[in-house]
Amino acid sequence: MSHSSGPAAGLSLGMVTVDSADPVPLARWWAGVTGGTVRDEHGGAFVMVVPGRRAALPVLGFQRVDDPTPGKNRVHLDLGADDRLGWSRRLQEAGATLVGEHALPGFTWSVLADPQGNQFCLSQPDGA
Repeated sequence: MSHSSGPAAGLSLGMVTVDSADPVPLARWWAGVTGGTVRDEHGGAFVMVVPGRRAALPVLGFQRVDDPTPGKNRVHLDLGADDRLGWSRRLQEAGATLVGEHALPGFTWSVLADPQGNQFCLSQPDGA
């Protein structure tokens, strides 16, 4: 089955969207740590962070919901870093919270939470 005619032909990842009771400050935080640009075209009800030209990140969406799902999010961002510990420090200084550190043979990652508690991972292959 060729890539152009397979079951995912015509599909692409357009955006990763996060529910938030207050999406504007959360979008500003993510824009600040990723170098993206905030686009608020819907009066704060739906805000996008468009990555910078050199960033290998998808568009991030933040939508206002009255009651965000409590607890650990079922879908999360996995960010790769060339210096996991350095990036972890920078993200924490910017307002993220360290949730935990994990390792498997050949691979280590940190779990962090953004200022509204949405967890995400920051990873780096060992030896990289």
